[in-house]
Amino acid sequence: MEEKGISRAVIKRLPRYYRYLGELLEDGVERISSSELSERMKVTASQIRQDLNNFGGFGQQGYGYNVRYLYTEIGKILGLDRTHNMIIVGAGNLGQALANYAAFERSGFKTIGIFDINPVLKGVSVRGIPIRMTDELPEFIRNNNVEIATLTLPKAKALEMAKLLADCGVKAFWNFAHTDLNLAMPGNYIVENVHLSESLMRLSYNLTRYESEHKQQS
Repeated sequence: MEEKGISRAVIKRLPRYYRYLGELLEDGVERISSSELSERMKVTASQIRQDLNNFGGFGQQGYGYNVRYLYTEIGKILGLDRTHNMIIVGAGNLGQALANYAAFERSGFKTIGIFDINPVLKGVSVRGIPIRMTDELPEFIRNNNVEIATLTLPKAKALEMAKLLADCGVKAFWNFAHTDLNLAMPGNYIVENVHLSESLMRLSYNLTRYESEHKQQS
């Protein structure tokens, strides 16, 4: 399927469509209109139609969307119809929590290695995966088809480690370090920066507004 230039806003909404359609499948829903999907997702029906039209539309006037078909096609667009081998670098609490989250594997993201610099952790098993030392990374990446590196490292170590991994052939980074990862080096690299603290700050902002509005009403 040929895609036009797709905006980042549309791409950010695709996983939400995929998640909601998965919930509809679990509920036994076979088809849904853009208006009904709009009510569930709190996105306008017009926006849904515009978003999906970027990829061919998928709907039929008077019928709506076949839920299973749309779910499958969005999965293909997101690359979820194949397995992505992933490693985690940083086996602290967050790294181990991510490794233990089995839902990633059900979505096609398979953790095949966990790495750390702390020798105390060497050989410790997390969901059946032994923690290795970071000096084993180059050989491990050479011998395995590693697509994604998840970084759960201190800020000071993240860029250095990312450069090492990039030199070894890793192209995609899921970065939880408290810094925006910028690989200013030759080659094409894909980075998704995740800042958990920013999400909490947005929650705090909305909570503060909520409390202020209700205090004025009382």
